[in-house]
Amino acid sequence: MSRKLHEKEIKTGVTRRTFLKGCAMAAAALGLSDEVVPRLVEAATSPQRPPVVWLHFQECTGCTEALLRASHPDIGSLILDIISLDYHETVMAAAGHQAEEILSNTIEKYKGKFICVAEGAVPTRDGGIYCKIGGRTALEIIKDVAPKAAAVIAIGTCASFGGVQAASPNPTGAKGIGDVLGKSVINIPGCPPNPIAFLGTVLHLLTFKRPPEIDALGRPLFAYGRRNHDQCERRAHFDEGRFVEQFGDENHKKGYCLYKVGCKGPVTFANCPAVRFNDVSTWPVGAGHGCIGCTEPDFWDTCSPFYEHLPGVKMPGSGIVTDADTLGKKILGITAVAAGIHAAVGIGKNLLKGGQNKSK
Repeated sequence: MSRKLHEKEIKTGVTRRTFLKGCAMAAAALGLSDEVVPRLVEAATSPQRPPVVWLHFQECTGCTEALLRASHPDIGSLILDIISLDYHETVMAAAGHQAEEILSNTIEKYKGKFICVAEGAVPTRDGGIYCKIGGRTALEIIKDVAPKAAAVIAIGTCASFGGVQAASPNPTGAKGIGDVLGKSVINIPGCPPNPIAFLGTVLHLLTFKRPPEIDALGRPLFAYGRRNHDQCERRAHFDEGRFVEQFGDENHKKGYCLYKVGCKGPVTFANCPAVRFNDVSTWPVGAGHGCIGCTEPDFWDTCSPFYEHLPGVKMPGSGIVTDADTLGKKILGITAVAAGIHAAVGIGKNLLKGGQNKSK
């Protein structure tokens, strides 16, 4: 293992210490013990790098940009060195017919062995004509490529659930990858998602030859198994009934809970408070802006208006609130945010069945 790491250090400039630190971070995110780190390193340094075909559809390329700009320990380089990124429209040198030839050759040469990563929603209305690449619609491409892959990962909320393209009235009939294919895929939602969620998923696939445990929405439990609300540094203020009434007031300056000004943390399943994005020391809620629920399906419709609190909830007064979790359940029920409900149900089923993987 040390020799492989030394060779990798010479080849990429990523030091052994940095590489090990990255694998340790992934292990921690996955909830694995330090004893598993050598197995992750062994899988990550294998000369048999899995080919990856990365497809772009209706999106802003923000997921790719976030990944490439990841830091500590340069997760972008780490991932690109772990996998063989054979096709990616944003970073590949080839273009036009040459690029499409590479795509065709890769999926045929590595049929059943490559990982398909899809970024962006797929339009389905009018035969899918609203997104075409190389003369083919996104709908044709994903239905051609995905069935030949060993695993399919939908990265970002657009690919996972449709994203802003699928917001009402959804003129192009945009859908997430799983809905288009009619089967379960690994969803890594977020706008954009934390690179650690993607790195952890890839390393889990390489190390254990199977996807990580997922919830009913196809999201890895290690990254999406808990609500932001339950991990938030402002949670104590929620329990005590201390809320920001409007942005810029004294309570806002004191760092009180942002629920009243629209924070959707109580219905959002993610690890944003625990695993900071790209090694930045804070996150939106920590910086004073409420969570908008971007890891949830249909969040543009169900979580908006973003600066209004979820309706129909009796606000806690002064003193300790003993039923904070019950209040969260009421929020889920009253707002009918299907994402939160389904995720909770999925997690419960996984736990009851001893963490049995739901994916087939």
